[in-house]
Amino acid sequence: MKVSDLKANNNFDELVLKIIEKNEPRDVTRRFGGSARVCDLIGEDEDGNTVQVTLWNDEIGIIEANETLKITDGWVKEWDNQLQVSTGRNGKLEKIS
Repeated sequence: MKVSDLKANNNFDELVLKIIEKNEPRDVTRRFGGSARVCDLIGEDEDGNTVQVTLWNDEIGIIEANETLKITDGWVKEWDNQLQVSTGRNGKLEKIS
């Protein structure tokens, strides 16, 4: 799948992105209590289109800028008029060499 094919509030089978930017992780309070660490990244597909990637907790240390990431069974949502992808509840994250 490519970034141009993504639609808000839908899942996707597989997305491969080169990470071009990784922000510093931050602590957030979850909607239903507790806290978590979250990190925002910018990923670029083979066509040069970009999308925001959101990583949670243990996922944050898996990937760095200038590395390639594959998300399988991921989720797309829209936040502040911008699409964001993540592993959602059931997805997997993998660094590709």
